[in-house]
Amino acid sequence: MTIRLGLQIPNFSYGTGVGELFPTVIAQAQEAEAAGFDSVFVMDHFYQLPGLGTPDQPMLEAYTALGGLAVATEQVQLGTLVTGNTYRNPTLLAKAITTLDVISQGRAVLGIGTGWFELEHDSLGYEFGTFTDRFNKLDEALEIILPMLAGERPTVEGKYYRTREAMAEPRFRDHIPLLIGGRGEKKTIPLAARHFDHLNIIGGFDELPHKLGVVRESCEKIDRDPATLETSMLLTVLVDDRATPDLIPEANRQNMVAGSAESVAEQLKAKVFDVGVDGVIVNIPTQVTGYVPGVISALGAALHSVIGA
Repeated sequence: MTIRLGLQIPNFSYGTGVGELFPTVIAQAQEAEAAGFDSVFVMDHFYQLPGLGTPDQPMLEAYTALGGLAVATEQVQLGTLVTGNTYRNPTLLAKAITTLDVISQGRAVLGIGTGWFELEHDSLGYEFGTFTDRFNKLDEALEIILPMLAGERPTVEGKYYRTREAMAEPRFRDHIPLLIGGRGEKKTIPLAARHFDHLNIIGGFDELPHKLGVVRESCEKIDRDPATLETSMLLTVLVDDRATPDLIPEANRQNMVAGSAESVAEQLKAKVFDVGVDGVIVNIPTQVTGYVPGVISALGAALHSVIGA
């Protein structure tokens, strides 16, 4: 898989009625595809996140939405950033992602993580537990999901999950690219080195050099070529000719940039690509202005010009 330039759609509050909501999602994905983005991601949440809105604001179920995007696009990779493992039995998730891969003709990406939004768990009846509990669940779930994606039929009697010759058919490919997001140096990054194709590094600009060093060390410990674990950073971009960096709240200055499309591209080159990270996955705020056609295209063109994405 290659993600030099990805688009994340983090919310569905566009100032439209429900009837126009998904057409607006499609329009963003199609604009990103035309602009040369490699991938389009949605969040795997049921309620809107703190900082982006209130819990009752629009939030589509991820895999249903991705199935719709699969028939509305032709080239971009499609996935979640990232699936909360706690929300689905691993056999159901394996079936969902293989189905998405069939519908999209081999464009699915399995993004997966431990799950973290406690309000969703409490409200909807999913067990939350400690981070260690959730990490161990993810580790055990991968013992089921990965063989199923490869066409095997795992039988597992684990602490959290049980399967008996579980299978997922049909399958478009024997390997669906695997993406994990996180920052943990003791668990998440070593897990990425063991199993994953792509690590989306959660952290600030200043942390990237150190995190990349941990990635290299984790790969080398298991004799994996670090170059085979692709990396990216998720960040928010405010594309506006009138915007300046001082408009960014202090708390967001390590993972957000603002300015014209050309200025944003130059900042991303300096802060992310020149440091050694392979790609960026951007989201563009729509809560105030709604979806503005042309912004994604302008950003894509500027990034292609600067980094050859």
